[in-house]
Amino acid sequence: RLALVEQRELESDTHSFASALKYAMRQDPDVILVGEMRDLETIQSAITAAETGHLVLATLHTNDASQTVDRMIDVFPPHQQQQIRIQLAAVLEAVIAQQLLPTSTGKGRVAAIEILIGTPAINALIREGKTQQIIPMMEAGQKYGMQTLNRCLLELYRKRIVTYDTAMRRSQNREDLARMIEQMQAAAGQQQKARA
Repeated sequence: RLALVEQRELESDTHSFASALKYAMRQDPDVILVGEMRDLETIQSAITAAETGHLVLATLHTNDASQTVDRMIDVFPPHQQQQIRIQLAAVLEAVIAQQLLPTSTGKGRVAAIEILIGTPAINALIREGKTQQIIPMMEAGQKYGMQTLNRCLLELYRKRIVTYDTAMRRSQNREDLARMIEQMQAAAGQQQKARA
C-alpha cells in the first residue's frame, strides 16, 4: 500500500491555512500537517479538524509546552476562551517543545526537548484554565513520558553535552534548575563518599 501526500502551498494553492484545512477535510485525510498556526482562524480550524477524529500536527513558535497551550487559547477573544479550553482539552494528545542549544564542545547543536502528554489530569488543568500548574504536573508525570525542559537541561548538563551557563540561559525557571543541579551534585558527592 502506497502513501499519498498532498501539499497545499500558501498563496499559490490557497489563500490561507484555514481555507486549506477546510478543503483538506473534504478529502478524508489520515493526518493533517499545519506548517504554522499563526492566527485565530487557523487554530480554530485545526481544533475542529482534530475534533472530527483527524490527527493534526502543527507548529507554533513558543518556548515551552505550557506557553504553547496559552498561546493557542489567548489568540481568541476573552468570551470564547473557555469554549476553546474545553475543545483543546478534548483533543490534545501531546505538545513537544524544543530548543536548539550549542554543545559544550562548540561543535554543533543539541535539542533540549520538553514533552507534554494530554493525560486526563493535564486536560483538566487546560479545561479549568490552570496552565500555570502544567509544569509541576509534567514533573509528576514522567511515567507517562512527560519531560520538562529543566529535566532535559539537567540531563544534558549531567552528561556534559551543554555547559552550566547554556543550561541556565535557556531555562524558563532558573531557580528550579539550579536547585535540581545542586541536588544532583549532592547525590553524586554522597555516592563518592560511599565508595571511599
